Amino acid sequence: MSGFEGSFLGANDKISTQAIMECKICWTPYDPAEGDDTRQILPGTPFIALPDDWKCPNCDAPKEQFLVSEDPGSDVVREAEVIAAKTDALVTDFTEVWHAKMRDVPMVNKLLHVQAVGWKIHEGRPLGVLISPWFMNLIQLPADGEDWSDLVAGAKEVISFPSGDYEFIHNTREMTGGYKACSLFSPMGEFNSQKQAMDVAEAVMLALFQEENRAETDRSAEIRATREAEIAAQEEVKQGQDEAEVEAESIPVIEEPNRRQVLTAGLSEKAG
Repeated sequence: MSGFEGSFLGANDKISTQAIMECKICWTPYDPAEGDDTRQILPGTPFIALPDDWKCPNCDAPKEQFLVSEDPGSDVVREAEVIAAKTDALVTDFTEVWHAKMRDVPMVNKLLHVQAVGWKIHEGRPLGVLISPWFMNLIQLPADGEDWSDLVAGAKEVISFPSGDYEFIHNTREMTGGYKACSLFSPMGEFNSQKQAMDVAEAVMLALFQEENRAETDRSAEIRATREAEIAAQEEVKQGQDEAEVEAESIPVIEEPNRRQVLTAGLSEKAG
């Protein structure tokens, strides 16, 4: 059986594991928290995990005749769908950059690949970390129905989180559209594996929302001045690179104050 007739045109993937279903013939509910004693279905068994031959315990209607009565987890399902669609486009964009322009650049770490990690919806917008062989960035994407196609590449914006204020750089990509990026690591030579980079990315997303980090991160003027000085000093090294492709990812991470140590609770010191 591929689905159920009564809801979402048979799409089982549109309901969550918490969905309470109801027989459209006799209105008998199936609650995953209770299971079904008549078929020895244990409590905690989602409707979508019931055997294909399971039937309504009251009228023997087949499983596909059940409708969604309520689904406390549906918001989670929808959020996951939004994040998946947007991060898939982001990963595709930067995977193309990797294959087309960055693979032979000496600064890249070929032990790594492009991956979106730790994504969530924050204030209506997808937020998470993008790992690549040449950078790790905190990325914010537009909400559904929000158009960021007019973002000016290179424009700066300070965005506040519980841990402090962070400087993001605007840009656009063909598939992703407009996005905002805050540089965490670049280059990525100190990482020995993709798993190690993923662990640090997850730690970033946790620390970002911890208020105890605010005192160290709320220094945007000093951060900006230090970063701009380092960028100027490295102009000669960066010559010949396509700035349109490296954009925010090529901006070096400052050493004092060291934002990535704040975000990762010191993990970056151990990353190498």
